[in-house]
Formats: sequence, structure tokens, C-alpha cells
Amino acid sequence: MADLIEVKAVDREFYESRIRGFVPGRAIDVHTHVWEEPRAVEASGRVAAWPSRVAASNPIGGLLETYRLLLPGKDVVPLIFGSPTASGVDGANEYVRRCAADHNLPALLLARPEWTAAQLEQRIEAGGFIGVKVYLSYAPAYLPADEIRIFDFLPPHQLQMLDERGFVVMLHIPRPMRLRDPVNLAQLLEIDRRYPNAKVIVAHVGRAYCEEDAVGAFEELAGTERLMFDISANTNEAVFRRLIAAVGPKRILFGSDMPILRMRMRRICENGRYVNLVPRGMYGDVSGDPHMREVSGAEAAGLTFFLYEEIDAFRRAADAEGLTAPDVADVFCNNAHELLGFGQR
Repeated sequence: MADLIEVKAVDREFYESRIRGFVPGRAIDVHTHVWEEPRAVEASGRVAAWPSRVAASNPIGGLLETYRLLLPGKDVVPLIFGSPTASGVDGANEYVRRCAADHNLPALLLARPEWTAAQLEQRIEAGGFIGVKVYLSYAPAYLPADEIRIFDFLPPHQLQMLDERGFVVMLHIPRPMRLRDPVNLAQLLEIDRRYPNAKVIVAHVGRAYCEEDAVGAFEELAGTERLMFDISANTNEAVFRRLIAAVGPKRILFGSDMPILRMRMRRICENGRYVNLVPRGMYGDVSGDPHMREVSGAEAAGLTFFLYEEIDAFRRAADAEGLTAPDVADVFCNNAHELLGFGQR
């Protein structure tokens, strides 16, 4: 897998000057996908299209090699889960189960909302999983994409069981308004209040990729007590600063969203919408995607990995908010170590 990723001089300089000294020697990445075959075609408009351009597959060997190439000198343990593929949920979960067993890694089960609490519990137990990854794509097909609520794909009957058992829940929230959406906020607050033992991780800082995505949200979320937030696939320093101020470093987790974070890019925000700047021609025809824009020449040559952009944005936020080295170690390792219950699989 030596040709998996080309690491250029610009990447090595970025890593040495901004990343190596900031990331602790041991890290836990709570947000990674592994799968062997092409993803299932998403025709409902419920998820962004551009991530599928980064990697057609991400077998476990590729994930582990990515860490070796992009984070040299760091010992990274991933929390793994699947991605919707042609084999469906059962096939995706079986591959993850095998990978977790073979490499002694923590793993989450892809969960469908129509399963009973007993069916979900049985699948978690049988596979040795520590919780679930829920997908808005699995909400009932009759629901318009913009109207899906959290409880449509993470139903209360499942949450009750997950709470009783203290399982992990990786939650990618829905709706066009993202973190600031009043329905999302109301249901997140309800989850925090009603299910205190469920270990709920709000992925991507609630998809607040631009400051506009979080207007008014952190003021409400500051009152929560248990919700955790991962920083995966987010590069917004201002959002990270607001997150740190609202919940503190003990409720923040390092996550990547591998393999998407192998992408060579830089993210900007325009009128409240994120745009990924990518080298011309690297990811096919992106002309119809509002979240993608090609650049060329010196600008393209200066682009580094999405992973580095995420970590560097959090580094700047951590410095601005006065986080200490132990705080950073909590975010990148200790919080997840405690949350995931290592050694209890």
C-alpha cells in the first residue's frame, strides 16, 4: 500500500511545523469508516455526494496505513464502523466485526430504525460491538430529506435500550439548518435529559462547518451535561472555539471521518455554505457540486490533507481558548479511552 497516498514536501512541512508537536503520542480516532466494496448509490439527496469521490473503498489495512503515512510517530487507535455499501447493512457490519476482532479494535454497529430494541441489542451483543452508528439515510423513505428528525432514524425505543446498556451512539444530525435547527436542538436536549447513560457523540460538531451553522446553538447546548462532540471533518476554528467555551475539553473528542480526511483540500465558507477547494482534476467532474471548487497553479500546489487542516484549526482554537497540554491529551485520547471502555469488549 505504499502508493495509497502521496505525501509531498508541502505535507511534511505542514506536519512538522503545526501537527507533530500538538498531537499527543497516543490518539484515539472515534470516527472512521471501513468497507471493502463500492458504496451504495445514494439517490435520495440525504447525504453529500462529494465524499464518495475521495475513496471507492477503505479496507482496514488502508486505514491503518493512512495513519502511518499521515501521522508518523503517533500511535492511533480507530473506532471503526461501516458505510452503506452494495452488500447492505448486514454485509457492512460483518466486515467491521471481522476487522475489529482481527485487530482488537472497538467498533460500532450500523443500526436501522425499524429494528426492535431486542433485535438491536442482540446484534450488538453478537458482534461484540460497543454501540451503534445511526444514519439519516435509513429514516423512512417517505420522509423528505429536509424534514428528517433525529428520532426518525434513532427512535426512542432503541434509545431506551442503548441508555439502559450504556452503549455508544455516533449521531450525525440531519436537517439543512444543521446545529442551529430548533428541532435538532430540542431533540438533542431531550436526549441529554432522558437518556443519561447512553454515550451520545454528536458528529462533526453537529455539522456546524461554518459559523452561521451554529448561531444560537452553543448557548443552548452549554446547558447539557453529557453530550459529547467529535471534531471530525470540520476545519472551522471559530466553531471549535465556541464549542470549547460551551462544553469544555472533557466533552470533545478527536475524530477524523477517514477515509474522507485523506482528501487534499482547504475549506472556506461563503454566505454560510462551506466550499472545499481541491486541485483541478483530482476528484473528477465537480462542476455540479456546490460544496466543491477546483483551483490550480500555486494555490493547488499548496493544498495539504483534510486531516491536517482539521487538526490545525483545532490547534489554533485550543491556543486561543487557553487549553493546556493535558486538555489536548484529553481531547485526542483520554476522553475517548474513558468513554469507549477499552478492555471491556
